[in-house]
Amino acid sequence: MDHRISIIDYAERGSSLYIQLDIWDAQTGKRHQEEVRFLAELLYGELVHAEKSPLSESCRMVVIEYLKNHFNR
Repeated sequence: MDHRISIIDYAERGSSLYIQLDIWDAQTGKRHQEEVRFLAELLYGELVHAEKSPLSESCRMVVIEYLKNHFNR
């Protein structure tokens, strides 16, 4: 089961980094396009929120790990 993550665009504004994502959740079979943001080292957004995310837990964790590694945060 391979989740797919594509960064559509991102913009840095001060200590914030806004990221537009396109994600395929292989567990649910659904595609999601959403924005998340880093505020300094903290990652925010419904997509990565433990209770509000539409993603499966495995996909949510893969997205968080990918973004932290990709943006060195």
